[in-house]
Amino acid sequence: MRRPLFALPLMLSLISSAYAQDLEQRTGLADQREVAVTIYNENLALVKDVRKLSLKRGPNQLAFRDVSARMRPETALLRSVSAPGSVSVFEQNFDFDLLTPQKLLEKYTGQTVQVVRTHPTTGVESSESAQVLATNEGVVLKIGNRIETGVPGRIVFGDVPANLRDRPTLVMSLNNNSNSAQELELSYLTGGLSWKADYVVELAPADDKLDISGWVTLNNTSGASYKNAKLQLVAGDVNQVQDTMRVQVSGSRLMAAPPVAAKAGMAEESLFEYHLYTLGRPTTIAENQSKQVALLSASGVPVRKEFLLRGGDYYYQGAYGDLGQKMKIAAFIEFENKENAQLGMPIPKGVIRVYKKDSQGNAQFIGEDRVDHTPKNEKIRLKLGDAFDVTADKKQTDFKKIAGNSKYNYIFESAYELVLKNAKKEAVVVTVQEPMPGDWQVLSSSHPHSKGSSNTAVWQVSVPAESSTKLSYRALVRY
Repeated sequence: MRRPLFALPLMLSLISSAYAQDLEQRTGLADQREVAVTIYNENLALVKDVRKLSLKRGPNQLAFRDVSARMRPETALLRSVSAPGSVSVFEQNFDFDLLTPQKLLEKYTGQTVQVVRTHPTTGVESSESAQVLATNEGVVLKIGNRIETGVPGRIVFGDVPANLRDRPTLVMSLNNNSNSAQELELSYLTGGLSWKADYVVELAPADDKLDISGWVTLNNTSGASYKNAKLQLVAGDVNQVQDTMRVQVSGSRLMAAPPVAAKAGMAEESLFEYHLYTLGRPTTIAENQSKQVALLSASGVPVRKEFLLRGGDYYYQGAYGDLGQKMKIAAFIEFENKENAQLGMPIPKGVIRVYKKDSQGNAQFIGEDRVDHTPKNEKIRLKLGDAFDVTADKKQTDFKKIAGNSKYNYIFESAYELVLKNAKKEAVVVTVQEPMPGDWQVLSSSHPHSKGSSNTAVWQVSVPAESSTKLSYRALVRY
């Protein structure tokens, strides 16, 4: 029986595909001896996958299966751990097009498949050859002299194309100089792996101490799982060259300090201009999984609470009169990241959520704030919200222009009255910060002030319990 001429290229393609698949040596997770994952802050990870293989001497076609679907193939590096220098790669292909019915149809566009129908009454099956014309938004088939849309029955394919895989696969053409089994390490950068730090703080009843616990949340959308992985986290802003999708990671490790064991099981050390956190036990990072790992914990950390009212610089150059009634006063807490304060390790950026127990002993949420990467011996300052029982009324009591006829030589003098009210049963201290423009001077004040910065006057005002305190001052500004 003579076969149609259009079927000959298809047969040759299928034979070539099957032959190529048969020639390659495949390695999967069953060969894996260890895997290490280093995750960076910006959706970036370095994977080191070690597998034990026996390669034939000479040219080999190695299909390294179960790699990340979001691998950056230009960063892939294969080396022999047990026999250094025995393996050299001269070509590689990253097959991340995964096997699905739709993908299989797409790969067979322009080729011939078999359509099998089952008679609804007799159950007898019949088969026809069909050419796949299109697969966009449905299927278009040419069966004999007619065109059909949709799938009229089961579609039978001759084979799976060589570049269509059930798992993401890096196929490498390499040369092997070793006769024995060896451990091969494939390292590569990938997206789809990220981490963030979250912290839980419980404030003491007197607001003078706190307990803190830090957690790392790992997210894996890379398309691969990493079983019993050695996990490391890098805190810091690593430069990435966005236009070429390549990532610059320093190859040198400058160990400025020895690893410091964290109480929750993570060790910390310096790495170039970043900080590296190493989990002291293997952990499995499953595909499409979010998991939490303990980072740090500390108890009895001294803390300072502050009430802050910050003004504006606009009302020093004009007459405004009333500036606000029942003005909100912000509530902050501040603590130091020092060893003598029960901490003393670099803290990765993240969100700190603060709780405090009520009179019944139930922990209640009282606020949160985001902190940046915080080195050792630095302060951590958190805004938790606005005070309910501490408010302020503010007004401008005098304003006059002393001299000047343009915005470059004006001199203004103005006076202000600020009434701080405290409805609490204990006294509080309110920090008043006034940003002042130009060359400024406080001419007189009811309370002593300090120069917080070149453009800020600062007052520390004590307000008795269930009472109020009036702060009045006069200022001169020159432009």
